[in-house]
Amino acid sequence: MALNITNENYEAIVAESKPAVIDFWAEWCGPCCTIAPIVEELAEVYADRVNIGKCNIENDSDDVVATYRVRNIPTLIFIKDGAVVDKHVGAISRNDLVAKIEALL
Repeated sequence: MALNITNENYEAIVAESKPAVIDFWAEWCGPCCTIAPIVEELAEVYADRVNIGKCNIENDSDDVVATYRVRNIPTLIFIKDGAVVDKHVGAISRNDLVAKIEALL
């Protein structure tokens, strides 16, 4: 299951030694709902190697959204060693997301 990313926990998650992927989303966003099952599945597959989480832009996450300058959703941010190394805006296929996650490792 993907981590729930909020203002309170995102710094600790990003600070861990594992790379991180944050999916910024909202319930009303069609493309967000399309990729949600893919993100959840890959969170399970990569649980021991990558922190994969979801950040609902409407729930207690203003600081996270501002930190990563999220303007559109879905937005996926890829973090390694505390720094953003990649960003994807819009829906993404499973294969493309796997390739981006593998590039973090």
